[in-house]
Amino acid sequence: MEELDPQKWVEVYGALAVDYGLNLVGAILLLFIGWTIAGWVKRVLQRQLDRLDGVDHTVSRFLANLARYLVLIIVLVAVLGQFGVQIASILAVLGTIGLGVGLALQGTLSNVAGGIVLLILRPFNVGDFVDAGGNAGTVMEIGLFNTELKTFDGIFLTVPNADIAASAITNFSRHPTRRLDLAVGVGYSDDLDKGLEVLKGLMEADSRILADPAPEVMVLSLGDSAVNLNLRCWCTTADFWAVKWDLTRKMKLEIEAAGLSIPFPQQDVHMHRVDSKAA
Repeated sequence: MEELDPQKWVEVYGALAVDYGLNLVGAILLLFIGWTIAGWVKRVLQRQLDRLDGVDHTVSRFLANLARYLVLIIVLVAVLGQFGVQIASILAVLGTIGLGVGLALQGTLSNVAGGIVLLILRPFNVGDFVDAGGNAGTVMEIGLFNTELKTFDGIFLTVPNADIAASAITNFSRHPTRRLDLAVGVGYSDDLDKGLEVLKGLMEADSRILADPAPEVMVLSLGDSAVNLNLRCWCTTADFWAVKWDLTRKMKLEIEAAGLSIPFPQQDVHMHRVDSKAA
């Protein structure tokens, strides 16, 4: 067997190493440039979309992220082309891989579909407080796969888009006003009209309560231990909790100041003596 001349060996494998080394360096540079361009495209596109009046911030963020992923896919295809892989072959392989991945990641793809549904139907926007399938919080971001929420106590919560899209959604921030109902019990021997006047006066004294629809007071029900009175009013969504807490405190103080009672739950027990001889 003919031995390979060392000088020729160096020339052949040296040229091959240089060739692949240059391709590797080019691929790394292409990845770096592509990653930079993808981030730049995302920022520019989102900034331009945010300037348009008809485009919601949630939609602009979603489209900007989608554009970034598309740029990264193109860069990946170009990097593989650096090593002599045919583009047609790459597309065929990607199609096959995509089919396999689609079957294997049905749950993940359903989250993507759920995110698209949420962006099209727009049951909520970033900044809204919602309850979706028992998950309550302020919407921070609607991503491709998950929706990020911030709970009442500042906890980060991420929920799959498919779960939200398939559940009933309560949006507490959608409408500018909300109705408030507060009930308080008074004794059966108390003056009901006086109690209703106290509740009416509380609402009239609070400037945050809207005049339209007009506030109402009513006898709500006859309970086991008390007659339940109710006040009903409307306020802005932003003032709802503050109004509720203030009125709850003032109801207790004003009802007692008017000489009315707020009974504790009680039961009347009647004891009958049974004559043992008669038994």
